[in-house]
Amino acid sequence: MEVPIIDIAPLVDKSQKSSQVAAKIGQACREYGFFYITGHRVDKSLQAKLVELSRKFFALSLENKMKIKMLNGGIAWRGYFPCGEELTSGKPDVKEGIYFGEELDDENELVRQKIPLHGKNLFPELLPEFSSVVLDYMSSILQVGHVVLEGIAISLGLDKDYFYERYTRQPLQLFRIFNYPATKLDKNSSMWGVGEHTDYGLLTILKQDNCGGLQVKLKTEWIDVPPIDDSFVCNIGDMLDRMTGGLYRSTLHRVKCQTRADRLSFPFFFDPNFFVQVKKIDGLEEQKDDRNQRWDLESVHEFQGTYGQYLLKKVSKVFPQLKDNVLI
Repeated sequence: MEVPIIDIAPLVDKSQKSSQVAAKIGQACREYGFFYITGHRVDKSLQAKLVELSRKFFALSLENKMKIKMLNGGIAWRGYFPCGEELTSGKPDVKEGIYFGEELDDENELVRQKIPLHGKNLFPELLPEFSSVVLDYMSSILQVGHVVLEGIAISLGLDKDYFYERYTRQPLQLFRIFNYPATKLDKNSSMWGVGEHTDYGLLTILKQDNCGGLQVKLKTEWIDVPPIDDSFVCNIGDMLDRMTGGLYRSTLHRVKCQTRADRLSFPFFFDPNFFVQVKKIDGLEEQKDDRNQRWDLESVHEFQGTYGQYLLKKVSKVFPQLKDNVLI
């Protein structure tokens, strides 16, 4: 089994072949929950610059990296964390990283209201180019997210703007840059770069470096999702699972610890607006509840409230030492 590769150029160009691409995306969502995309038109030089500056950042001393530590980001939930501070299912991940989001200044109404996960990003003073490159990259990937969701909408027999009109006119944007340090482990080690989990939102768009390590669980088998040049890996989040009544499942995945080199990873989480209530799409048949097979043993179909409330409960478990900053 191999995760399918889909050229989304017809969707980007709004050509007559868009429906054919949408059908391929729909099949991938039903059978894998994961797929590669090519033909996305994200500038290669921008991607290369992002990788270059990220490597420079993680090569800084811990003292310099901690100048933008997450505690300094407050309720905006931005900044750097060192290895071992982020948890998956209660276990420390073997990775360090930086959290980013939509850049909002102090005069923004959501910031004035002190809404969690909204605010300014933290950038290292020693790398003055970093801010513009990160924000330009986020802007490019945001457009890719809108295009892919149009394809998903068409695959479900919906108007192409279904998600935009209801959930993503002003999406919650969560961007991460992770560094998985080279780690020599014995064969019996239970340590993982990231443990088994599903993503919380609508759609994740991942840029990988050339090291590999990502794995996806299909039925009872774990398969590798190796890097492919100038592609992104897309996967379904819990909210799309909820909207489709389980027709499009959020798929379990993990990251192996690497032994030969540091691994960079760039996941962009394209999520519903913080204040919306995520509802099942009318007319889709409810699938069998899979809570007993899920990593967290929780149903994505039963919670009541806004997406923001759902997300805050989740992220407070990822960084328990910071949860007082974001819970409302």
